[in-house]
Amino acid sequence: MPRSETAPLPLRTLRLTRLALHVIWGVATVTIGFRLVSDRKRLWLKQRWSRQLLDVLGVRLDAHLAGAEPGSMIVANHISWLDIFALNAARPVAFISKAEVRQWPLIGLISAQADTVFLQRGSRGHARIVNGQIDELLKADKDVAVFPEGTTTDGTHLLGFHAALLQPAIAAGRPLQPVAISYHEADGQRSLAPAYVGDTSLLQCLLTIIGRRQLIARVRPTPPLAPDGRSRRELAHMARAAIAYRLALPLEVRTPEAVAPSAGDSTETNPPPAVGNENSVENPLAQN
Repeated sequence: MPRSETAPLPLRTLRLTRLALHVIWGVATVTIGFRLVSDRKRLWLKQRWSRQLLDVLGVRLDAHLAGAEPGSMIVANHISWLDIFALNAARPVAFISKAEVRQWPLIGLISAQADTVFLQRGSRGHARIVNGQIDELLKADKDVAVFPEGTTTDGTHLLGFHAALLQPAIAAGRPLQPVAISYHEADGQRSLAPAYVGDTSLLQCLLTIIGRRQLIARVRPTPPLAPDGRSRRELAHMARAAIAYRLALPLEVRTPEAVAPSAGDSTETNPPPAVGNENSVENPLAQN
């Protein structure tokens, strides 16, 4: 890439130093500050911290989510752990995450205090509990975000969407808000720097992001989808098509393997997901 797009060493060092201090501040905020303020204030603190994090990393936010109806299920494509903070910076939301994240140092603590719903893989009984938690959040006019691809991509294509993740919104009669996420260099060209895929570690991904002089996180909504008697499979395909159109990506799923539907969902099938980074921070890992 052009030399002008690379951050100089002093700037990268400054960003790492600021990041360490910002994470410490985040831990203090969720463990102490959240207990002393109202729920509305907690949402504001989460949004402010996320915006500051993007600034620390040299990422400019370009987002338009203010018009989404409160209590919507945000359905987004998944490229990076940075997606979480880009969405929260645009509009504070609760996330569905794999249960293992709760045990991660610092990240697990912050996530647990920030309305994250942790899902145990392969447990239908726990899935029902999680659906109840999501239902409560949506009915309280809190937005809940899901990444129905189930893992990350490099942003050049979309995987199949797991329809079962949309069920709580359908059951609660809440709108689905498809959101397209993309990352760009300062000159507007699409960037692969934030992609958290394959064998890339969290540290490697972080250093790559910090190494860019500036990145742009673009968060764009598409028209909301009302359940209106539609099946979750139909809604999943509609959301995926809307995001693909917004990002100018092909609709074809880039994997030839077929995946058999799980028990309890035998009437619905989805495009099979491709194998991605199992370390993805917000990988729902729910079965469709």
